[in-house]
Amino acid sequence: MRRQNKCEPITGWVVVDKPGGSTSTAVVGKVRCLFKAAKAGHGGTLDPLATGILPVALGEATKVMRFVTRFDKTYQFTVRWGQETDTDDVMGKIISESNKRPHREEIVAALGSFDEVLAQIPPRYSAVWVQGRRAYDLARQGIDTELAPRSVQFMGGKVLSMVSADETEMEVTCGTGFYIRALARDLGRMLGTYGHVTALRRTRLGIFDESHSIPLDKLVALGHSETKTLDLVACLKPLSAVLVGVPTLTVSDGDAARLRQGQAVVLRSCDAPAQSGEVVAVVAGNPVALVDYECGEMKPSRVFNNAG
Repeated sequence: MRRQNKCEPITGWVVVDKPGGSTSTAVVGKVRCLFKAAKAGHGGTLDPLATGILPVALGEATKVMRFVTRFDKTYQFTVRWGQETDTDDVMGKIISESNKRPHREEIVAALGSFDEVLAQIPPRYSAVWVQGRRAYDLARQGIDTELAPRSVQFMGGKVLSMVSADETEMEVTCGTGFYIRALARDLGRMLGTYGHVTALRRTRLGIFDESHSIPLDKLVALGHSETKTLDLVACLKPLSAVLVGVPTLTVSDGDAARLRQGQAVVLRSCDAPAQSGEVVAVVAGNPVALVDYECGEMKPSRVFNNAG
């Protein structure tokens, strides 16, 4: 009988430089296996075509993944003009064509015309829910669906280079739920032609950028090195790395113990935060729990174990 590897009580973030051709779920599976982590997840899905920043949460860090999805993101991508595909990227089949090719000035003007908040219709092949099912599942079955526009944030974009008359490289910063593939589709139509994404790379997700990341193949190599444990642990970012902007409150060891047991804690007025809301309770600099603070009382909503 094959013996299963024992899970390790490891917690933190690994910022993976995702390779093209892999799904985000597959990357998470490899990272989880390397670290022998009990739990793992990712912050912000990347399409199989895409490369770049994919923060992977291990252990207790999976409890704060929602904070990562709030971060703005920066992408570099290439649009091929004159063709629209059913997936809005190079992986799909061509459904419309045009001989028109936009000039750089037209593309710059089009990018500059977008408002900070856009009503964007997601691609047919996307993970949005439609009547209890994923849009991509319906699209693969040939079921036509009308996706509702969603409000997304557009923080700005620029043309990096005109690769050729057919292709343009751009950079865009945007908020959660924004689809670069949909932007390429919409830009093409705005410019009197068609467009789809041929290359896509996420260069930043909130506080994480390329300087924080490690390519997946290098991470795998470290996992096979003689100093495996030390090398892998050195790649971890703390759980608290994604709690940027969340107020912190230092608590006593006794209060920390009560919070870890799911009990509410009443604060002395001199210790109380200035405002009600979500707070990170810490002891010795390590997060103990996310708590809801109101009227001098802290109620734990998420408790962290081994988060130091």
